[in-house]
Amino acid sequence: MKITRRSPITGEVNVMTLAITAGQLAAWRGGELIQDAMPTLSAEEREFLVSGCTPEDWQQLWGSEDDENG
Repeated sequence: MKITRRSPITGEVNVMTLAITAGQLAAWRGGELIQDAMPTLSAEEREFLVSGCTPEDWQQLWGSEDDENG
């Protein structure tokens, strides 16, 4: 399923194709925890669905662990 979200960081509209069903999306929107409704999604995919933030947004905001250690 293609999910379109606006990044709260950049304001850009992003699209991500997620391996979820309409039933899973409805369960989450109905109050089920996202990790229970969509257990096969990665943390980054769940974050995109919840907040609209992409992995690149998080990199821009926080950098990487390598940035802190190097």
